[in-house]
Amino acid sequence: MAMSTGLLRHTDASLPERIAESAATLDGVLTHREVTAWLESRRPHHVQEVRRIPFAELGSWDFDPDTGNLAHASGRFFSVEGLRVRSDFGPVREWSQPIIHQPEIGILGIAVREIDGVLHCLMQAKAEPGNPNGLQLAPTVQATRSNYTRVHGGRVVPYLEHFAPADPRQVIADVLQSEQGAWFYRKRNRNMVVEVGPEVEDGDDFRWLTLGQLHRLLHLDNVVNMDARTVLSCLPAAADRGGAARPAIARSADGSSGSLHTTAEVLSWITRMHTEHELDAEPVPLREIERWHRTDSAIAHESGRFFSVMAVDVRAGCREVGSWQQPLLEPHGVGIVALLVKRFDGVMHALINARVEPGYLDVVELAPTVQCVPENYRHLPPESQPPYVDLVRARRPERTWFDVEFSEEGGRFYDARSRYVILEVDDGFSVRPDGQFQWLTLSQLTVLLQHRHYLNVQARTLVAALRALM
Repeated sequence: MAMSTGLLRHTDASLPERIAESAATLDGVLTHREVTAWLESRRPHHVQEVRRIPFAELGSWDFDPDTGNLAHASGRFFSVEGLRVRSDFGPVREWSQPIIHQPEIGILGIAVREIDGVLHCLMQAKAEPGNPNGLQLAPTVQATRSNYTRVHGGRVVPYLEHFAPADPRQVIADVLQSEQGAWFYRKRNRNMVVEVGPEVEDGDDFRWLTLGQLHRLLHLDNVVNMDARTVLSCLPAAADRGGAARPAIARSADGSSGSLHTTAEVLSWITRMHTEHELDAEPVPLREIERWHRTDSAIAHESGRFFSVMAVDVRAGCREVGSWQQPLLEPHGVGIVALLVKRFDGVMHALINARVEPGYLDVVELAPTVQCVPENYRHLPPESQPPYVDLVRARRPERTWFDVEFSEEGGRFYDARSRYVILEVDDGFSVRPDGQFQWLTLSQLTVLLQHRHYLNVQARTLVAALRALM
């Protein structure tokens, strides 16, 4: 057990072994069957009535008469504004769009503690109005600054005191990471893993799970939410204990195994991508964006593609407040998010894309090989289709390592779903010569995740998925 003071009694050197042991433990305080039964038992307590409403019924939200921006009367939470974009990247080089502006930094935190000598994560059963299936598994704390400072006047966020502020001696991971750059303007959250002592107990909506149990749940559609996936990806590397189900991934996670590129070469490539790409993303009043039209109940593009902004009324029994109204962004179509992997001398490498999105703070972030909603490209010629998307769509089961549907953050997006795929390519596969893609090992991705704004939120999910395959 951890010390009763809640302070770490383990050295940093022991942490990789502790993480590996937790990942290898498939039954902890609860068995897998008990975990799934607990989730199902909480579902009736988290039923949410989510009803589409016209903008006129948004309560404390309204459109500014001068700018047309949609914002909360408190000036907090988030707003929907306009963005005008000019870029040298992609088939469309100039456009305008609505975008969510949420300048405050939230906390996504998982508390961990040793139970019977094995590291466990305190996970939360949490429903969001935009989730396709209501209840999902979330971090211990998942809260915007407006929520945890109780702008809404509701209840205190449970376990917040372990993260804000956190004792530095208890911190295992603490890094700012971005969210969807196509839908958020420079949005960041603090991703944290903090070790606590035995005095921290679970409540009705919280249970202690091992990493092995979480890895098993990652193989199920829409069970582990986006915020939990991104925090799990920020964990330090686990020690190699041998006997991995996929030795190529285990060798890829081992920093001493061979990689095609040195750390200096990888960092130079990322820097070059930052300097070679131009992006001018200018916030503008929502009323000034072109080709988007507002009706009584939606803001949508005239083509019917991309996404729309809608409004909902929410009635919930297990939240800080019992009812509220808010805007949500609704994508049009199910996405494909795929990582192509290939073995070089027995070491798995993942094909990473240097991707430009208008909402990124640093213009470019590292993304999966494929990240798109295919419906958005149907009007474009074949040469303008996303690279490798046809290869992913024609994937063969025997080459597919991972194929799971995940939804994105249900507090801002309505039914935003993507198929997350890890696909092994043949030895004869070759990379496009445009310099946008690079083969990286899992160890290199783990090192980059110790720093802010290198890997985008979709890539972080696939890092968590790769670890679940070891």
